[in-house]
Amino acid sequence: MTTPEDSRYAKSHEYVHVEGDVGTIGITDYAQKELGDVVFVELPTVGTQLDAADELGSIESVKAVSELFSPISGEVVEVNERLREKPELINTDPYGDGWMVRIKLSDSTEVDELMNAEEYEEYIEAEGGH
Repeated sequence: MTTPEDSRYAKSHEYVHVEGDVGTIGITDYAQKELGDVVFVELPTVGTQLDAADELGSIESVKAVSELFSPISGEVVEVNERLREKPELINTDPYGDGWMVRIKLSDSTEVDELMNAEEYEEYIEAEGGH
């Protein structure tokens, strides 16, 4: 399992990779493996305001439909349109081409409250992960 060191992680298995004042959000490698083959993603529109822990959409796999939550607060500035046609990018490259939304941070200190890669790996291990 891959857990990039340069991202932060929420207990709901979303990651945020921050560059400047914009955070790229997606689900973790662990989450996509647990879900199985992703077949559909519902994402917010550009301009949507989100608070940390707000539902930002849903993800449907062959196993289940799950809600997605924003790990940070801010305004959606970009949505990964490629996922409409190719939702499987979430399975093949969750930290790259499978990203979901980009958010302009409204409070950069929220990022510090999220887990780093080592803490996230310990968290999923404690949850009974692999």
